[in-house]
Amino acid sequence: MLWSDPKNEPPKDMRDAAAMVRRMTVIVVIAMVVVVYVLGVGGF
Repeated sequence: MLWSDPKNEPPKDMRDAAAMVRRMTVIVVIAMVVVVYVLGVGGF
């Protein structure tokens, strides 16, 4: 890869959308873990 090569970066709005999707995925995973924990432990 040469220093003179153009940067192969997606546009800013695509990067922002990807970051938002990653944040939402983390939030959904944490919420699912909490729900499973509450249902599994709260039942006993």
